Amino acid sequence: MLSHLSRSFALVLTGLGLCMVSAEEVELDRTKLPIDVRSVGGRIGQTAADSKPPALISPTAPNGAPNVVLVLLDDVGFGAAGTFGGPVETPAMDALATEGLRYNRFHTTALCSPTRAALMTGRNHHSVGTGMVAEFATSYPSYNSTIPKSAATIAQVLQGNGYSTACYGKWHNTPVWEVSPAGPFDRWPTSLGFDEFYGFMAGEANQFYPALFHGTTPIERPEHVENYHFTTDMVDQSLVWMMRQQVSNPDKPFFLYFAPGATHSPHHAPKEYIEKYRGKFNQGWDKMREETFARQKKLGVIPADAILTPRDASMPAWDSLSHDEQKVASRLMEVYAGFLDHTDVEVGRLADGIKKLGEWDNTMFIYIVGDNGAAGPGGRYGVFNAMVNLNGLREDKDVVLRRLEDCGGPKANNDYATGHAWAMSTPFQFVKQFASHFGGTRNPVIITWPNKIKDKGGLRSQFHHVIDIAPTIYEAAGIPAPTSVNGIKQMPIQGVAMNYTFDEADAPSTRETQYFEVVGVRGVYDDGWVACTYHNKFSWQASKVPAFSDDTWELYHVEKDFSQAENVAAKHPEKLEELKKLFLVEAEKYNVFPLDDRGFARVLESGRPTIVGDRTRFTLRKGAIRMPEDMIRTTFNRSYEINAKLDIPDDGKVEGVVLAAGGYFGGLSLYIKEGRPQFTYNYFGSEYTTLTGGKALPSGDVTLQFLFDYDGGGTGKGGAAKLLVNDEVVAEGKIPKTVPLGFSADETLDAGEDTGTPSGDYKCPFRFTGKLNTVTVTIK
Repeated sequence: MLSHLSRSFALVLTGLGLCMVSAEEVELDRTKLPIDVRSVGGRIGQTAADSKPPALISPTAPNGAPNVVLVLLDDVGFGAAGTFGGPVETPAMDALATEGLRYNRFHTTALCSPTRAALMTGRNHHSVGTGMVAEFATSYPSYNSTIPKSAATIAQVLQGNGYSTACYGKWHNTPVWEVSPAGPFDRWPTSLGFDEFYGFMAGEANQFYPALFHGTTPIERPEHVENYHFTTDMVDQSLVWMMRQQVSNPDKPFFLYFAPGATHSPHHAPKEYIEKYRGKFNQGWDKMREETFARQKKLGVIPADAILTPRDASMPAWDSLSHDEQKVASRLMEVYAGFLDHTDVEVGRLADGIKKLGEWDNTMFIYIVGDNGAAGPGGRYGVFNAMVNLNGLREDKDVVLRRLEDCGGPKANNDYATGHAWAMSTPFQFVKQFASHFGGTRNPVIITWPNKIKDKGGLRSQFHHVIDIAPTIYEAAGIPAPTSVNGIKQMPIQGVAMNYTFDEADAPSTRETQYFEVVGVRGVYDDGWVACTYHNKFSWQASKVPAFSDDTWELYHVEKDFSQAENVAAKHPEKLEELKKLFLVEAEKYNVFPLDDRGFARVLESGRPTIVGDRTRFTLRKGAIRMPEDMIRTTFNRSYEINAKLDIPDDGKVEGVVLAAGGYFGGLSLYIKEGRPQFTYNYFGSEYTTLTGGKALPSGDVTLQFLFDYDGGGTGKGGAAKLLVNDEVVAEGKIPKTVPLGFSADETLDAGEDTGTPSGDYKCPFRFTGKLNTVTVTIK
């Protein structure tokens, strides 16, 4: 498609005293990006005196192209938000729903990185190398977490067509081995079409102390901010960016991708939002499901004949919990509710800011309430530190009980119970990671666009998928999906535009078929039917995973059965076989294979690159901060040594961190406090082991060492530890057990200070006041 320049350019040329240029002379071929700056008109003579300057014309968006704001929440089930019948107040969502359209049959991939890659590219997640979250990538093409250059992002396409672009919040789509100061940076947001990036690269973040990047530069949260919270910071930064963009060029539309960490664990919220819900969830998840289901029917967001699906036998009944377990579970649900409520209020503040700019009428505001269903790994009653579960362990309820009032605050990494996640996915079966059932894949969507959407408060029930957002934006902007970007041929867009639904509430869905798959859990939708198998993948309990050939498939006629409640496989065996074959066809077409149901083993046997590679030793120097935690993970479950070369001032007054990894929720730190050397090992924030030297360090050149002799016999075992100064043992002891797989999802490795939250007994950043020459880690 060719698009003409606006009439204003012709007027500019006239104003310059140049001849009028016809529209045909300045046509832009938007199918091939980038579009270069062009010189139009003018005359070139041998000298400036007998020449007339041409007009320099940059690519601009088509006339009337809207601003686009794309909001994507994290781990929110269909039945969480009050707007869709849930127990959590969502006032901004309510207001937006009265201005625009609600969608109740919209689907995601059931997992974070895959949904985000599909959203950004308009292609299925396996087609763009993101069949699994980035941290669990393997070297297989469909799972290597490297979005190919043949799949340009929405940001690249809009940027190439004259939009300003910015990304705030969670990214989670760069290979983990490329998230380092060495890059490469071509798969970071600022190389994938965003002029501006302010956010975090990992799958989650501490909302009070996020590991932030501005562009590709690591930064710390703004200092001296009272009651800091990252979602609030995101809105502040977004509003400033939009204001500056509009002041600079009010005729240039903007694209804002706003992706909070909410409501992924850790669930962090201002205390007043948490207290608002105290005591409101004591009825438990079984009753909560019934209450939500009734509200959903009253609001009309589910059909009157929808069926409430029963609790799976893998989840405990609320009444089976002890009093203490119920107390823990209720409080953690209160924290979750406060987190979602606060996030929605901040989204409302973002929308209000756009209205104050005078840009609301021509802004398409897309609010996707979750990148998958509610997350279920919290187990029977929830956890104080979600990293315990992610390491394949289980946290004792007494740990949570002791720290219950800390939950929701900066020193907690809490997650709620599986049963509450299930309740947040009402009326569907299962939760996040279940690509087989709508509890994992169905998320509410609200779209407003005052200039175009007139059915205010309308409901849309066409079957759609996250890959449909990109073509919807392109159609709204009046631009084509490019066939070539930077000289690279583009794979076809696999989504279909949803714009036809804006004016026609009952229009037939244009999406007829869609496959689903993550970690071997799979399904396929076709013309009102779904065939699926959940492959017995329960993250909240140990269970034997069957061979793929032994999976039991289910069949649902979802055109008539909204909640996927009645398995009709026995009634329609031919239809089931037809759809099972269709899944194989779709899986082959979109590069789903090989199916991989391994857990942590897939990382250990991934074949992918790593930060450290084959090195058994690496050296850091002052300024080596926010290094990937993957570096220190090479020491896990084995013996290792830390050797630091220091220069201590003549007065002996020195303090600070020499080397630190992790933070509040697990980590280690070698540091100097009150002149004496110390080493602290932090086991999941619940058990600390500290070795302390008996006297202050001498002045001058000093060698400070920490030696760890691993016990062996499996993962997560303990070992003997020694602290040495100039080859003399100054402290020794036993570290009884160690973290087997990872300290955190967002903390880092630092030399000379501790960014983020502290691993030891000090306040960050606790910079080293002596001279740090080198600190070397040796894996034995």
